[in-house]
Amino acid sequence: MDKFIDRYRIGSTRLQKWDYRWKGAYFITICSRNRESCFGEIADGKMKLSGIGIIADILWYEIKTHAKNVDLGAFVVMPNHIHGILILNGNNYPANNNVDIESVNDDINVETLHATSLQPNQTLPTKSSLKNEFMSDISPKSESVSTIIRSYKSAVSKHAHRLGLVFAWQERFYDNIIRDEKSLLTISKYIENNPANWIDDRFFHD
Repeated sequence: MDKFIDRYRIGSTRLQKWDYRWKGAYFITICSRNRESCFGEIADGKMKLSGIGIIADILWYEIKTHAKNVDLGAFVVMPNHIHGILILNGNNYPANNNVDIESVNDDINVETLHATSLQPNQTLPTKSSLKNEFMSDISPKSESVSTIIRSYKSAVSKHAHRLGLVFAWQERFYDNIIRDEKSLLTISKYIENNPANWIDDRFFHD
């Protein structure tokens, strides 16, 4: 558990000032397109990987080779999605301790790229500045969670297609910033037990 010490930051994709390069532990969920069961099947409470599932599994562990600012926590490939924990060390991106924790959303999974609303006493931006700010906000930052996941998804798709396998990801992914060690343990246990509890999973379908 030592690698998680001082890695917790409270936040949400709905917080305007959160930078996903900051030090923190992030719970990630990525689904196949239309939640198709591309990665294999559950048999006797255990995951049996398909060819695409094997690719998705192997390349997740390759993330550390290409992203030097990240450690990996619990991870599992499920029939139509994957769950994993990324632990960013922050590098030269100090966390903003002034983030309003009252704005944190408590949902387990929050889909990325939420729009934000105008705050009280905030002046309306010009069309040009709004466009520039919007493009900056949605563009993945170097060494950010979005960049890491985009690269991972791209690598899985490339290798699958090279082998002639028909596969596509859901466009977006879900994330949740892990608050503390208790949450980390709860989420890690959830991930590890996901195959055994597949029938009760929110993504389950026959």
